[in-house]
Amino acid sequence: MLAAERQKQILIVDRDIATVEPLREQLRQAGFVVLAITDGPAAAAAAAIAQRPPQLIIVDWNMPGLAALELIDRVRVARRLHPMRLIILSDLTAEHDVVSGLNMGADDYITKPFSVRIAVARINAVLRMRNHDANQAALSFERLTLNTATNRVTAQGMPLNVRGAEYRLLEFLMSHPGRTFNRAQLLAQVWAGDNDIDERTVDVNVQRLRKILAKPGIEACIQTVRGFGYRFTER
Repeated sequence: MLAAERQKQILIVDRDIATVEPLREQLRQAGFVVLAITDGPAAAAAAAIAQRPPQLIIVDWNMPGLAALELIDRVRVARRLHPMRLIILSDLTAEHDVVSGLNMGADDYITKPFSVRIAVARINAVLRMRNHDANQAALSFERLTLNTATNRVTAQGMPLNVRGAEYRLLEFLMSHPGRTFNRAQLLAQVWAGDNDIDERTVDVNVQRLRKILAKPGIEACIQTVRGFGYRFTER
């Protein structure tokens, strides 16, 4: 499938029809081609991924047994050949559940119940921030490289485990080197202006990102601009 043909393809895997239908309708109105699987989701979704890899997969974290974990593993394998985004839907709202989902490789974690309009905005944010041409897939500055086609971050060739919101934050800042953004701007760009998230979330994610970047000794590339916000710098 050509990249242009995949840009509007979304696969939703969730047994909760009451959740799936309003979301699918809103996404269709937004111009997406949406396949929703509510019956035998794990096996059916695996077949759909193999036959026609979508650009984005939205997975119910609460499927019976290990179905969600198995499906997410399949998505990670498929990502090696097809750039693919992953969003987890879940009624588990504890911080460790959200962190666990993001560490599994999800680009975002949306808790139930949710506003359909906000969910669509966050879906658009995930897709927008990764909708790069192949020739623009790599953001590279001195020792740090972020490849948007593979969702991999490396420092001097060493892979770094940057996932979820930290990945989106790093990608956005690296896409605008030297430019300073305040917390409200970063919330709007990285978290799609989610009203349930406050500005402290930005500080927490910056701290986490710096901790990851500290391993190769490049945490200083994320600078704090006192009284304003943050920026990415090569030096």
